[in-house]
Amino acid sequence: MNKIIRKRRLSENVFEMSVEAPLVARSRRAGQFVIVMVDEEFGERIPLTIADADPEAGTITLIFQTVGATTMKLAKKNEGDFIAAVLGPLGKPTSIRGENGEKPGRVVCVGGGIGVAPMHPIAQALKAAGNEVTIIMGARNAGLFVMKDEMAAIAGDRLVLVTDDGSSGRKGLVTDPLKELCERGEVDEVIAIGPPVMMKFCALATKPFGVKTVASLNTIMIDGTGMCGGCRVSVGGKTKFVCVDGPEFDAHQVDWDLMLKRMGAFRPQEIAAKEHECNLLKAAGL
Repeated sequence: MNKIIRKRRLSENVFEMSVEAPLVARSRRAGQFVIVMVDEEFGERIPLTIADADPEAGTITLIFQTVGATTMKLAKKNEGDFIAAVLGPLGKPTSIRGENGEKPGRVVCVGGGIGVAPMHPIAQALKAAGNEVTIIMGARNAGLFVMKDEMAAIAGDRLVLVTDDGSSGRKGLVTDPLKELCERGEVDEVIAIGPPVMMKFCALATKPFGVKTVASLNTIMIDGTGMCGGCRVSVGGKTKFVCVDGPEFDAHQVDWDLMLKRMGAFRPQEIAAKEHECNLLKAAGL
C-alpha cells in the first residue's frame, strides 16, 4: 500500500499526487514510469510516468488526467488515502545527451498537454548535463498548461508556449516553432512527449532536416514487464515492447498509423467502463 502525501488539482481534469514509494524514489531515472493499481477490488493497472521524485522524503510525483474509469477513481482519492500498489521504476531511462563522455548539444523538448509532466525530469537531466535546452509546450488553451513554472525554471527565455486558440504564447501547433528552429539549424536533438498524433507530426517535421528525434510512447499497457504484449509497436519494421524496450524510440522509425490503430482496439470497453464509473459516482452523490 502506498500513501498519498499530497494532492493538488492542476486543471479541470488534471491532478498531481505525491505518493510514498521510497524504493522507487531512490532508484528512478529520467524517462522511467510506474504501474499503478488504484485498489485491490478494481484491479486495472495503468502506467504513469514519474514527473518528479524526492529521495529524502521517499516520495514520487505523479501527474495524470482523468480520461477513463481508473484515472477517475484515482482522482477521487485524497491525502492520507492509499493506493493498492505502485510498481517500478520500469522502462529504460532516457539516454541523456552530454553523459558518458558525449558532447552536450542543443536539445528541443516538445511537450503536448499532459506530456509536459514526464518531460520535466528529462529536461532537468539534460540541463544538468550541460545541454542548451529549449522547451516547447503546447495545449488547447492557457488553462490547460501544467508545470509551466517548473519548465520556465529550466529553459528560461527558451520556453515557447503554443496554444490552439492563442490564449497564451503563440497561436498554432508545436510543430510551427519546431520547424523554425530546424530551418535555422539550431537543433541537434528533439525529444517529444504528448498525444501520439502530435509526436507523429513532430517526427514528420524534423525528418527532412535529419535531426535525431526521440518519442516517448504511451501505448496500452497491462503488466509493464513484457509478458502481455499489449504495448507492442513496430519500430523500423521490427516488433518492440514499449514497457521493456522503451518507452522511448526513434520517432522516425515508429509505425505511427499502426500504433494509433492498436490504441483504439479497446475503445468500446473503455467507454463502457468510464460510463459505469460515472454512474457510480452520481449514485453516491459525488
